[in-house]
Amino acid sequence: MGGPNGHHLEYSVTNEGEDVRQTEGGRRLRRIAAGVILVVIVVTAFAWLATPDVSDAQARVEALAAKHHVPVLSPEEVPTQLALAVVATEDERFYSHHGIDLPGIVRASINDIRMSCLCEGASTITEQLIKAIYLNGSNEGLNKLVDVTLAFKVESVLDKPQILADWLTLAPTGPTRYGVGPTACAYFGKPLANLDLAQYALLAGLPQSPVAYDPLTHPEAALRRRGQVLEAMLGHRYITASEADAARAETLLPALRGGCQ
Repeated sequence: MGGPNGHHLEYSVTNEGEDVRQTEGGRRLRRIAAGVILVVIVVTAFAWLATPDVSDAQARVEALAAKHHVPVLSPEEVPTQLALAVVATEDERFYSHHGIDLPGIVRASINDIRMSCLCEGASTITEQLIKAIYLNGSNEGLNKLVDVTLAFKVESVLDKPQILADWLTLAPTGPTRYGVGPTACAYFGKPLANLDLAQYALLAGLPQSPVAYDPLTHPEAALRRRGQVLEAMLGHRYITASEADAARAETLLPALRGGCQ
């Protein structure tokens, strides 16, 4: 076995062993993913019967908006560039999924298994809206399963433009501030409809971490976040490279702000 043929045979056996291990590892991951999806489907079917009706979803949005003292946006009041900025940043498959993002659920579920918890948060815009209006701001533990079920239900009573408008109405944009409309006035001194691309990108980036990205207290972080949103929009071809460059070069906030007149 010490000759050239022996070495070749040993090398072939080693490679075959590695191929077998890689194949088994891939099969194991696929079985785990399939098992996770099956469990989600079964639990969701059961939860469908156990969770409440969502015919009051819009009424809940309006009640929470009143609590936060913010106006409720209609779909027609959502600027196209803002909608694209939010979708590119928060939920890239928003217009194609039905409330939940299956790839995201599989990824989050595998992480939960590894961490031995139900600790991954909501991912889609619909789930985030449900978290606000039905789950008192928390979708951890069993609330996560409820969140998934209600996402399906809400998308059967509200269309995508309405869901996005409601999300923008209630989105946290500062330590004690909600809604992109009032925030546009506070930061730029202009109504939401009159902003430009750079300003919409800033607004779209705030909800992920409203305190950390507050442009008044953390301008450098806010500038980086705005750049990330513009990059996401460029990656999805929602804007051109020249539009992104012009927006990046824009001042973060105007020198004078006094709210909307």
